[in-house]
Amino acid sequence: MSMARQRLGFFTRVLDDAPARERYRLATEQITAAEAFGFDTAWVAQHHFHRDEGGLPSPFVLLAHVAAQTSRIVLGTSIVTLPLEAPLRVAEDAAVLAALSGGRFELGVGSGGTPSSFPPFGHDPAQRPAIFARHLAQLVAALRGDVLTTDGGALHPAAPELLDTLWQATFSPEGAARIGAAGFGLMLSKTQPHTAGSGFSALADTQRLVVDAYLEHLPAQVSGRVFGSRNLVVVDDQATAERLLARGIERSLPAARKVGVDVPAGASARELAALFDLHVGTAEQVIAELADDHVLGTATDLVFQSHPVDPPHDVLLRSLELIATEVAPALGWSRADTREAAHA
Repeated sequence: MSMARQRLGFFTRVLDDAPARERYRLATEQITAAEAFGFDTAWVAQHHFHRDEGGLPSPFVLLAHVAAQTSRIVLGTSIVTLPLEAPLRVAEDAAVLAALSGGRFELGVGSGGTPSSFPPFGHDPAQRPAIFARHLAQLVAALRGDVLTTDGGALHPAAPELLDTLWQATFSPEGAARIGAAGFGLMLSKTQPHTAGSGFSALADTQRLVVDAYLEHLPAQVSGRVFGSRNLVVVDDQATAERLLARGIERSLPAARKVGVDVPAGASARELAALFDLHVGTAEQVIAELADDHVLGTATDLVFQSHPVDPPHDVLLRSLELIATEVAPALGWSRADTREAAHA
């Protein structure tokens, strides 16, 4: 078993404090900036109905727009909520986007999501695992090129390469084992509840079991792909870091309490940052925090998002620059053009 080369990614939930049209413009600008700074990939999430949870119900539309304004960066979904979609339409939209982008698209899928979003689509959230399994099988068959109609029709345009780069999200070792056995990429989420470890290592300790199960079941001829997502906002000064960390903690508390996370009374800002997996600080500070993240150390895709801090647009652009020029290189990543020059 081998692992694919490491890539640096930017992930957005499209949650700038603005109307929808402006959110989409800012997300496009952020992705084009990420490309200029050397990021390898950019990812968007799909959310329905709740504007404060996620600002994008139609990821293929936005990514087609972004593809027309970029030339190198790989675009992806993290994730499409597959139980709420017609799987053949997902395959068709993904195939068209792959063609429009010149092959710069990777499809990530998962079971979702917010339970209240399921009934409007005609689904019982309790049936989510079964629906997902059925829809995933149909999606894979379409991408594989199986005949789908009685008169010989198949997916058009054909896009078998999307099957080679398909990603699937899970929280569980059991799910990871299935993903590995299928040869797909494993998507890990920063929102995973902690079940092991403590402090800033808790998320990695929890996800270690998931990664190990994935790698154990991966076919020998398939290169492993692990998507490690973390919250990260990098700034130039301590005062800004403290202000934005307080903002991230304030925004994390309601969701944490809603799912029963034990928030210790009197906990310090740093203790709460570790509890909520918030990496907010200067480059030196966040490098020290992330250096011990053993899951990130083995991930093929280092993917950073600013949610729930969601700083102002100019601060986010500066954060992307600092990630690409200081933080990611300290964690072992190098720009694609630098790697190519070194091997020339």
